[in-house]
Amino acid sequence: MHPLQHPLFIQYIVNFNLEKDFFECHEVGEDYWKLVAPKDKMHPLTGWIQLAVGMYHWRRSNYPGALRSFIRAKVKLMAGGVWVEGFDHEKLIDILTYSIKAVTERQPFVAQEIPVVSEELKKAVETYCSDHPLLQQDPYFLMHKHRLRDRSSIISLREQKKRRNL
Repeated sequence: MHPLQHPLFIQYIVNFNLEKDFFECHEVGEDYWKLVAPKDKMHPLTGWIQLAVGMYHWRRSNYPGALRSFIRAKVKLMAGGVWVEGFDHEKLIDILTYSIKAVTERQPFVAQEIPVVSEELKKAVETYCSDHPLLQQDPYFLMHKHRLRDRSSIISLREQKKRRNL
């Protein structure tokens, strides 16, 4: 299987292009990265994660955070290779270049779409959507998801780590 055909990456595309849920893209991308290249912060998959993080920050008008994320994403996705196959690589880099310019100029958020050109990827996205019908999400929730989601499991893990370190 091509690495971009992995179910987690297909979910990333759906979250990014169809749901505009950039926070979830980050979560799904990070889960996939931990399977493929844990701790390799220069892996191209981290570029995809940073692209989503940049969009999330931009939507929230966190221009410095968005700029850092877009610049890092561009560096990692620029090289191309297997981790951008199935996408219009030139358009992908143009999106990052545009986004860097827009956040530098503090322009209002504009949702972007990653340019899927592979018929195989498009079919995988269609299949995913058939198996997991998309739900309409509240724009306010999408914008502030990191603050509004249930964090009880995260807090519990932090408490466990604290107790172990005592």
